[in-house]
Amino acid sequence: MPADWNASQYLKFEDQRTRPARDLLAAVPLQSAAFVVDLGCGPGNSTDILAQRFPGAELLGLDTSPAMLEAARARLPGVTFALGDASTFTLPKPADLIYANAVLQWVPDHATLLPRLMSLLAPGGVLAVQMPDNLEEPSHVAMRETAMAGPWADTLHTATRARTVLPEPGAYYDMLKPHAGAVDVWHTIYNHPLDGIPAIVEWVKGTGLRPFIDPLEGDERTQFLEEYAARLSDSYLPRVDGKVLLAFPRFFIVAVK
Repeated sequence: MPADWNASQYLKFEDQRTRPARDLLAAVPLQSAAFVVDLGCGPGNSTDILAQRFPGAELLGLDTSPAMLEAARARLPGVTFALGDASTFTLPKPADLIYANAVLQWVPDHATLLPRLMSLLAPGGVLAVQMPDNLEEPSHVAMRETAMAGPWADTLHTATRARTVLPEPGAYYDMLKPHAGAVDVWHTIYNHPLDGIPAIVEWVKGTGLRPFIDPLEGDERTQFLEEYAARLSDSYLPRVDGKVLLAFPRFFIVAVK
């Protein structure tokens, strides 16, 4: 995958992308927090809701993308944002909340990663995680089918492995329970009304489609996107108002140390 992200592309659907972030935060059982870490903060939309929930907290936003961090700093100039990788970052002190919204699906070896994150929490601290669990949805099956069927197959042979395949919920419970007093795991399926197949393509161009299209250029990228869109048409039929519904399963974890 390329080194950086496109913050403006990601924020084209800010309201819909932020909804699961709000749902995750609503499940965090903390009345107050002194030190909050937004892991994979992106352009700061998730950090913004953390600042509203914990107005007196010290906030630290971490991301691997300079472009996302630049957008986050512009949005929240009073918050500290820094480069940081989920597998290796360190903290100056234990956190009351490590909040990881839509980031850990890009990070491998969760059996090692999640206990490590728990170790960075203060007693009574919370690890809150949300990850897309949509690799078997038509939107993502079509990415892999398009990648394997075209002249770009050799170029994209690693793209299908860019995201971590999530184990079943019980595996996450078993990973975390030895390190936590309480663990809650659940799924929510969002159905986002979008303005047709082009809007689905625009949505995934900001996230899941990146490993497939970023290695391509010019006419080849255009051709890939056209063939990808054509594969979506049978799975996303217009509703009564002409919109299509993008089904988007997401997996949530809240663990209290």
